[in-house]
Amino acid sequence: MKLIVGLGNPGEAYRTTRHNLGFLALDRLADVAGISFDSKKKKALWGRGAYLGEDVFLLKPQTFMNLSGEAVLYLASFFHIATEDVVVVCDDINLAYGAVRIRKSGSAGGHNGLKSLIASLGSEDFVRIRLGVGERQDSQSDLADYVLSPFTADEMKLMPVYLDHVTKALSDIIQGNTDRAMNQYNGRDCTKA
Repeated sequence: MKLIVGLGNPGEAYRTTRHNLGFLALDRLADVAGISFDSKKKKALWGRGAYLGEDVFLLKPQTFMNLSGEAVLYLASFFHIATEDVVVVCDDINLAYGAVRIRKSGSAGGHNGLKSLIASLGSEDFVRIRLGVGERQDSQSDLADYVLSPFTADEMKLMPVYLDHVTKALSDIIQGNTDRAMNQYNGRDCTKA
């Protein structure tokens, strides 16, 4: 069993903001896998289905980012999903737009959603896919304002290709090929076909 978690903020106002890239990636995977987010429980939207021969749960916490771990812990505990079978997809302001960084474990690196997951799960040993949203251009601008800002029109044009690559990486990981996904996508500009 795999639990794939997309991090973001609930509500239509945040749908295409930088901080919601994890949700956008999970929506794309759900479309490809034919899994619907048809369950809502314990502050989360989730769906379950078979994909690539695996039993897969897709989860979008409906808390704000810094409380994401609550929903993940609930679902992982309820379905007895091991921490090492959790995969988290989130935004990263330290990566260029289109960049992907996959790691098998590690620190939160300043990301409040990852901090919450690590605290709730009591472990850093879960796969995380960090998706670049670009760095702030103005060092004086507020970080919260930046990550809650929408993607530009040019970035949105490149989004389908970006999300297709992320879906392929997730497909490898679901099949137990995390190393292959790391070799294929880390350091690559995933806005190019």
